[in-house]
Amino acid sequence: MHLNDTLLLIIELLYFLTVVSIVVVVISENRNPIKTVAWIMAVVFMPFVGIIWYAFFGQDTTKRYVISKRMYSKLKKRPLGEMETPVEGFFPEEHANLVKLLQNMDYTPLLGGNDVKLFTSGKEKFGHLFADIERAKKHIHIEYYILEDDELGKKIQQALIRKAEEGVEIRIIYDSFGSRKTKKKYFEDFRKAGIEAEPFLKLSLPSLTARLNYRTHRKIIVIDGLIGYMGGMNIADRYLHGCSWGPWRDTHARIEGKGVQGLQSVFLIDWYFVSQTLITSRHYFPILENFGECAIQIVNSGPLSGENEISHGIMQAIYGAKKSIFLQTPYFLPPDAMIDALQAAAIRGLDVRIMISKRSDVALVQAASGSYIKDMLRTGVKVYEYEKGFLHSKMMLFDDSLTLIGSANFDTRSFEQNFEVEAFIYDEKVAAVANDIFVEDQRCAEALSLREWSKRPRLKRFLESLMRLFAPLL
Repeated sequence: MHLNDTLLLIIELLYFLTVVSIVVVVISENRNPIKTVAWIMAVVFMPFVGIIWYAFFGQDTTKRYVISKRMYSKLKKRPLGEMETPVEGFFPEEHANLVKLLQNMDYTPLLGGNDVKLFTSGKEKFGHLFADIERAKKHIHIEYYILEDDELGKKIQQALIRKAEEGVEIRIIYDSFGSRKTKKKYFEDFRKAGIEAEPFLKLSLPSLTARLNYRTHRKIIVIDGLIGYMGGMNIADRYLHGCSWGPWRDTHARIEGKGVQGLQSVFLIDWYFVSQTLITSRHYFPILENFGECAIQIVNSGPLSGENEISHGIMQAIYGAKKSIFLQTPYFLPPDAMIDALQAAAIRGLDVRIMISKRSDVALVQAASGSYIKDMLRTGVKVYEYEKGFLHSKMMLFDDSLTLIGSANFDTRSFEQNFEVEAFIYDEKVAAVANDIFVEDQRCAEALSLREWSKRPRLKRFLESLMRLFAPLL
C-alpha cells in the first residue's frame, strides 16, 4: 500500500470516528427529536460542511461558557427588587391566563401607566431617539445586535460622546458577531470618551465555537429609566435608507412609563454577563408617574432559563385568541407546536393572517420558509408576501387588545438560542394602531392562493422541502 493510500485511509477513519462521535453526543443530549435528527442528517449527508456547522452552531455549551441557570434565575429577580411596587394596569380579562403565565414563568410583573408609540420606519424611530438622547440627564443604556460604524452609527456615537462630556453615564452592549464588520476603533473611541462599551460573549479563540451560537439579538435603549426603545431595528444605515431592492420596513416601539423598568432589568442582567458588575441601585429605577393607560409585560428569553418564555407566551396568546391573529415576521420557520396552533386557530374560524417578505436577505431561510406555506393555506390561514422592499417587522396582534413587539423572529433560533426581548402590550388603542399598520402593509403585499402556490416548479418545491429538514438549525 502506497503512503498516499495509507494517509487517505487514516483521514477517512478519523472522519468516520468524528461523525460517529458527534452523532453519539447529539443523541445523548436528549434534545428535541426533530433538532437531533436535523443535526445527524447535516453531519452525515454534508461531508465536512456538516461537521464545521456543528462545531460552530451545534454544541450546547451554556454550562461551560455562560453563567449557570441557577445564577441567572437569581439575577432576574435582583433588579426587579429595586422597582417601586408595580401598579398593575387594566388588561382585558381574556388575557388573564397569559398574564399569569408570564408572571409565574419569567418573574414578569404587569406594569401599568405607559404611553407607547409605534414606528414603522427608521426615520421616525431615529428622529425621536436623537431628541430623547439630547434630553438625557442621568444615564443611557444601549444594547444592540448590530451597531455599525456607518453614517448613522457615527451620528449616534457623536451624540453619545456629547452626553458623556456632560456627565451622563453611558453603557453599551453590542453583539460581537452581529457587529463583526464594525471596526474596533469605533468601540475604542467610545471608551476613550469615558463610555463603557462591552461585547456580548466576545468571540475569540479558543472559545469561538462555544460562544458563536448564543447571541444577544435584543435592541434596547433605556434613557434615565424613563424612556425605552425596543423592536426590530438595529443601528445601521440600511434601517434608514433601505436595501438594494427597496425600502426597509420594520417596527419599533417607544415606551414611556413603568414598562421601561422591565427593559432596564433586562439590560442590567446582560450588563452583569459582559462586565461581571451587578448594578441594582434604585437610581436606575426612578419613581414614575402615569404616562398613559397601557399595561405591559416585558419578557426576555434565552438559552439559560430553559423555559422558552417568549414562545410559551405566544402559544398561550394563540390558543386564547377569540377573533383574529395577525403576524408579521421576516423569517417564518415555526416549531411544529406553533404550526398546529395557528392551523387550529384558522380551523376554528379565526381570521389568521401571516405576512412575510417576498424577498429576504437570507436565501436559505427564505427557501425553508416556503415549505410551510402550503400547509398554512390548506387550513385557511391567509398568507401575504410583502413586495415593497424587505419586511423585517416582528409584530403580532391578537384580537383587538394584545400587541407583541420585540426582537424575536418566528423561528426556532429566536425561541431557543438567541437572547431576545418582547413586549406584551395589553391595550386596545395600541392594538388599533398595530391593526392599521398591518392593513396598510397588506396593500403592498400579494395574497397567496393554494392553487397558484401548488403550481410552482417542482424543483423549487423540492429545494424548499429539502431546506425545511434543516429549519431547526437555521
